[in-house]
Amino acid sequence: MSVFSIINFFILNLFYIVSLVLKDIYPWLKKVNSQSLQQANKNLDNAYQRFFKGLGDYPAEKLKKKQHFSFQVPQHYKINLTTSEIFLPIIGWIKINIHRPLFEPEFFETNLKTTTINNEIIVEKDLNSEFLRTATVSRTSAGRYYISILTEDLNKYPVTQQYSESTMVGVDVGIKTFAAISTGEIIENPRFLKKSIKKLKMLQKRVSRKVKGSKNRKKAVNKLAKQHQLVSNQKNNFQHKVSLSLIRENQAVAIETLNIKGMIKNHKLAQAVADSAWYSFVTKLEYKAQWFGKTILKIGMFEPSSKNCHVCGYHNSELTLKDREWLCPSCNTNHDRDINAAINIKQFAINNLITSGTEGRACGVILKRESREAGCPSFQ
Repeated sequence: MSVFSIINFFILNLFYIVSLVLKDIYPWLKKVNSQSLQQANKNLDNAYQRFFKGLGDYPAEKLKKKQHFSFQVPQHYKINLTTSEIFLPIIGWIKINIHRPLFEPEFFETNLKTTTINNEIIVEKDLNSEFLRTATVSRTSAGRYYISILTEDLNKYPVTQQYSESTMVGVDVGIKTFAAISTGEIIENPRFLKKSIKKLKMLQKRVSRKVKGSKNRKKAVNKLAKQHQLVSNQKNNFQHKVSLSLIRENQAVAIETLNIKGMIKNHKLAQAVADSAWYSFVTKLEYKAQWFGKTILKIGMFEPSSKNCHVCGYHNSELTLKDREWLCPSCNTNHDRDINAAINIKQFAINNLITSGTEGRACGVILKRESREAGCPSFQ
């Protein structure tokens, strides 16, 4: 047995001893599912292991008033698909809203083991341990409860489709316009945060004027959290619609990578950048591309886009963020800066990421000059 294994064994036993001591100090812990407490110990152990391996920061102290309210149930939970209920140890049966299926219908009929009681179909975790993993119950700051069930990824993703210049688009994300497409389409930025900023400030003032620890302060905090949740839901809904439309209508999407952390440091742009939520949008594009067998091509943030004329290649070094349109002095072409940037992004992806094989990202794989075998379709 290695020294590392001995240390791990010692730490786990120490956590077990501490749990017994804490149960004597806090009797209410005896009423909690023991496996949920064990899972919390494992999570703490994993956090320390990541810190010692240099993979994460030192585990932060969890304060009661500022903690993330969640717990995990590793085993012994059941799901009643007929009545839409879930059984959790100690707690019992809870009514839930199953907003999407756990597995595909074909897999459910052939592989999942179910029991039928009074004509009600029940899925037990203990009978399907190879497919069902941990159930996590969480509460948002707005007071909503969610339960997420970790399952094996059994989805069969389609083969990545071939694409051509006519079936791919370039996308330039921005602040004034949310996205510009190389086809000439402009998607306006709805700016949900900016529209709600007055109400958020008012609710924040109400929170600051309440006595800390009072019931009125808790009510005010809850109202503020609900407003933040509303803004977040609006952003997600908008981004889901835009990303799904782009993926369905095109075989490949080229997009620029941005230094979002650096842009947020600029106090003049921070709020607008946060309101746009570009990282979240690109993430949605990437996993939906995998669903539909499409391709995402990423170009570097320092590659020329807005300042270069896509017709003749003239570089306009005097272009500023305030200039929404500019006239190319070389070929007299009038450019919309965002559309021009989107076209340049597409052209750069064609000429560099595909044609010459220079370093870029396609299908989540780094393409390099010496190796273009990335498992992605060839450019036709």
